[in-house]
Amino acid sequence: MSQAARAAAPAALSIAPLTPTIGAEISGIDLSKPMTADLLAALRQALLEWKVIFFRDQDITTEEHLAFARQFGELEVHPFAPHKPGYPEVLAITHDRDSKGRENVWHSDVTWRLCPSLGSVLRAIEVPEVGGDTLFSDMYAAYEGLSDEVKEKIDGAVAIHDFAHFRKLMRSRGKSEAEIEEMNRKYPMAEHPVVRTHPETGRKGIYVNTAFTQYIAGMDRAESDALLAHLYAQAAIPEYQCRFRWQKNSIAFWDNRACQHYAVSDYWPAVRRMERVTIIGDRPR
Repeated sequence: MSQAARAAAPAALSIAPLTPTIGAEISGIDLSKPMTADLLAALRQALLEWKVIFFRDQDITTEEHLAFARQFGELEVHPFAPHKPGYPEVLAITHDRDSKGRENVWHSDVTWRLCPSLGSVLRAIEVPEVGGDTLFSDMYAAYEGLSDEVKEKIDGAVAIHDFAHFRKLMRSRGKSEAEIEEMNRKYPMAEHPVVRTHPETGRKGIYVNTAFTQYIAGMDRAESDALLAHLYAQAAIPEYQCRFRWQKNSIAFWDNRACQHYAVSDYWPAVRRMERVTIIGDRPR
């Protein structure tokens, strides 16, 4: 733990890093209870430093899950994914024998939005006996590991992001072209920098992902595809990663501005049932 993190953490709070660069387990806290200003500041600092923080044995209600996340910002409603009945801000993510996991690509959440999310708070409701881990990759380290030649090539570049995957799902579920066009109007393709400067830390990180990035604007398509493939591949480098093994009532809170994640879908036909709340972020710069 850095000196800054130690100084910020209240005495009862324990921060145990999973790797030297990304991921830390936080103990000594009950997320069902309101937080003091000092505790909230310590958690925010831990999130900024470790990009994803984890909590164990948090048997909280849906209302407490929402209340915890709201302390970090306004919550979004996902327009395409299923939500928990009565709770539009809570994504219900369930996979079982009839629904294989499909979040097994490296991505940052909802980058197809003009203002993508600050962070996501994911709670494990039911998990397989083995498998179903989530991997997280540090996009600061990924950027810093690039060659000077690649850094120069992407300096100032912007990429187009789109909800293409969800558009295909809408068609497969029988949505009309008029309904799809309405979504196109509500959520136009977003243009974001290929290298994002984090609004709180000031650090640079790769901000393109396989799930939602389409191409680099103003670049020959073949060159764009080749460059994006190289940038996407950085997330898969183990030295930039941590891996979290879920247990019931575990919670992960990750900074979508600084890391990407990959939900390993190796547990079929077992059940993996999660609930996610997402905090609205700002427009990437």
